Amino acid sequence: MEPSCREVRAPGSSFYIAYEYRLDRTACIDRADVSARHRTRPAGLRRCGPPSRGQRAAVVAGLLGQLALLPLIAFGVGLAFRLPPVYFLGLLLVACCPGGSSSNVFSMLAKGDVALSVTLTALSSLITLFTIPLVMGFAARFVAVHAGAAIELPVGKLLVQNIVLLFLPMLCGALFRHWRPRAARRVHELLGRVAFPALMLLAAVFFVQYASTILENLGVLGLAAGALILLAMAGGSLLARLFRLRRAVRRTIVIEVGMQNAAQAIAVATSPLIFDSGEMAVPAIVYALVMNVVLLSYLKLLPKCTDETASDGA
Repeated sequence: MEPSCREVRAPGSSFYIAYEYRLDRTACIDRADVSARHRTRPAGLRRCGPPSRGQRAAVVAGLLGQLALLPLIAFGVGLAFRLPPVYFLGLLLVACCPGGSSSNVFSMLAKGDVALSVTLTALSSLITLFTIPLVMGFAARFVAVHAGAAIELPVGKLLVQNIVLLFLPMLCGALFRHWRPRAARRVHELLGRVAFPALMLLAAVFFVQYASTILENLGVLGLAAGALILLAMAGGSLLARLFRLRRAVRRTIVIEVGMQNAAQAIAVATSPLIFDSGEMAVPAIVYALVMNVVLLSYLKLLPKCTDETASDGA
């Protein structure tokens, strides 16, 4: 898969550098354009080779938080709040869906490690093609045994839909970027601007459609969603500290673990091929609303710092 590319300007100079962060975890300089007045490389900019031990640790910590810790937290929150089976599965479905491009934007606003954020989003999107059916299959059996609610999960159809909605767009995007890199960059910038408003529009449409159900359960679902987000962010922070990661990376992992793809959860819950349940999408709608309040508050509470300060130790 072709990696994404962005340009960075060295402070106080006209040195521009475009770099790529590859899914094989190799970061490299793709293009360096130095003006006639600045033939030497500014301090702090260097060619990057294979990933360092810290970079590998950051990817491992992020994936552990997203793929293992988050579903466990959602499972515990659902039991603690005694959610009805359909809402229990809906909350767990949210926890199984990896963060989308919005998490990359929040990571940038938090002065985190954007390259790590993009890498975690791409890797988790691929891995969850297979983990979502496994986790949701277990959850459906658990609900059937302990709550007496038989909810059928067509694992094959879920896998096919995930491939169609996630893998094929990623593959098409990689091919498009390979053959038309400039056009792909423009499309990427456009999609980056519309992704968050599109999520809010989707949540608003479903909110209107299921307004009575949402308002009736807003208290318990809002608290459950808030507890899931805060516990996930705390768990991500703990993981990052256990791995002794620098501050910018810790911020990224907190956001990646705490911010999930509500749009994908809504798509799976309402798909006629899978659950075909508007009620199961209600936790995702509430989650999307609460998530943005919590994460915007998190950004507001972050200490003011420069990119250089954020990349230093805690």
